[in-house]
Amino acid sequence: MKFVKTEDLKIGMRLAKPIYNNKGVLLYDRNSKLTQQGIESVRNFKLIGIYVLEPAEPLPPQSEEDVEFEKFQMVTVFSVEEELRAILDHGKNNKIYNLAETIIRNYGRLDHKINFLQNLRSKEDFVYKHSLNVAILTAMICHKMNVRKEEMTEAVVCAIVHDIGKLNANPELLVKDDITEDEVAELKHAEYSGISIIEAAFAAQPNVKRVVMQTYKRLDAYHKGEEVDHGAKMVVGAKVLCVAEEYDRMTAINSAGEPQSELAEIKVMMDNPEYFDPAAVNALVASINLLSEGTCVELSTGEKALVITPNEQNIFRPMVLCFSTNTIIDLAMTALYNDIEIVDIMKTFDNRYVMKEEDILKAKESEPAGHKENA
Repeated sequence: MKFVKTEDLKIGMRLAKPIYNNKGVLLYDRNSKLTQQGIESVRNFKLIGIYVLEPAEPLPPQSEEDVEFEKFQMVTVFSVEEELRAILDHGKNNKIYNLAETIIRNYGRLDHKINFLQNLRSKEDFVYKHSLNVAILTAMICHKMNVRKEEMTEAVVCAIVHDIGKLNANPELLVKDDITEDEVAELKHAEYSGISIIEAAFAAQPNVKRVVMQTYKRLDAYHKGEEVDHGAKMVVGAKVLCVAEEYDRMTAINSAGEPQSELAEIKVMMDNPEYFDPAAVNALVASINLLSEGTCVELSTGEKALVITPNEQNIFRPMVLCFSTNTIIDLAMTALYNDIEIVDIMKTFDNRYVMKEEDILKAKESEPAGHKENA
């Protein structure tokens, strides 16, 4: 599965993700072959690009939960748009707390990890889809951190509105791949202009502005490589929002090309604890599937391998089956394999199973022999 920018699409490419029109109606399902009409549809919807399957790649399985997640994204993004437009045009947040409760009810109470699936975006819906995804991530992180209900609701509201200022910017800049320094400054100015909008709309809830402002400042410091002001104590909502915002921004489709892989982005945040709260990052790891069974990975040795048993204590050290030698190594056995680590996921989009479950079970059955051979 790979990301292809709209201008590079070709007839015959197979869709890895469905395409919907702007009313949420399915136009092209997964595994459909692109026609000239389909390519024109992608262009007309002004999508940055789409995900396609490699020529010989089988269609990855899709669970019922995955389908429900995509439906929730598709339906709820219209509510996000409605609320942000109401705030922007009339300064009112009539139903935003109800919207936050809906997100929490669906994804702020889960007792298991999910496949966090990125959605396709255009310049018209970029802010809305990004804001929704950040809100979903925020709800999941808060839940794992046992954040109080009131604080969770507030954090999700902040996630929904945090990018509202960008709705006043030139939408072309949101998807432009050769953005200049002046244009970056223009986007940043629009972002900060949202603070006054938030302050006016949430005059009775001043902490909403505080959370968003703290998030802006911390992420600005990170992107500029500036030292953190340790004297300024961040509220929990801002700590969570920093992680959710950066994760979605880096792993979603963008105009620059291939998104950052989920695993690589988690590593980056773990390596920068002064900017990204470790508890919030760990809560994100506990919420989404990253290195589940069947995930293909690249090792620091150059080997390609298959994860056959995840490691819940340390996701970066699962048990893997090496393709070239057909042997199993348990990366959790640091005394033997401390010099071997996972460099990245071999896939570019999600972490669904890429092998049949019976094949994974066969690999597991050979586990004792593999351990003995490697020991």
